[in-house]
Order: sequence, then structure tokens, then C-alpha cells
Amino acid sequence: MAPGFAGNVNARRQPFRFRGLHRAELAGRSVPVAATALSRLLGLALLRASRAGEGLLIPCCRSVHTFGMRFPLHLIFLDDRRAPISVRGSAPPNRIFREPRADAVLELPARRPGGVG
Repeated sequence: MAPGFAGNVNARRQPFRFRGLHRAELAGRSVPVAATALSRLLGLALLRASRAGEGLLIPCCRSVHTFGMRFPLHLIFLDDRRAPISVRGSAPPNRIFREPRADAVLELPARRPGGVG
């Protein structure tokens, strides 16, 4: 095993599209920053809620789609200082959401009643 790899158990559990991405601290969460074409295109789509982790920050983004989502999303549109400017709670699958003033979007798994995500 490569040095340092054994201690990074979470890297093996992360979806492939999030591996190696930088992380940002937002809303009390450490989330991957979608900086690759694959991570930007797919976001949290096609994942089970249990594999979505804390969420995903998509920089330089004003709209997102929920096609291929297996669970609802909590979408927080952010300005260039990463302050919230618009929130869409429990965004269902197969929709497009836009916020023309946004500079980034924070995608969070919407928690089901009882705290199960």
C-alpha cells in the first residue's frame, strides 16, 4: 500500500468523481469542490443518498439540473463571497433550477423526516 493511503479510508468510500477534488468549508460542512468536467456534469446524480456525503460545491454556476437524482436536493445558490442569495429546499428529480445572480451552487442531500438522508 502507498504511504499515507491506509490512513485515508474516506478516499476509498468517496464516489470516483469526487476523488482528488479540493474541499471547501461551507454551512458547517466540508464539501468537495466540483472542478472537473465529470464532477460538474454529474454532481450528486446517480448516487444513493448514503454515498452523497456532505454535498458538493459547484463554482461558477448559475443553474443545476436534477436529472438522474435518486433523492431530493437542498440547493443553496451563493454569491461571489459564498453568501446565500437563494435557497430551494427539497428540489425533486428531473428539474432545472436557475438563479441568474448566483456565482456558485451548494448541493446538499435533503434529509428525510427523522434525519435519515
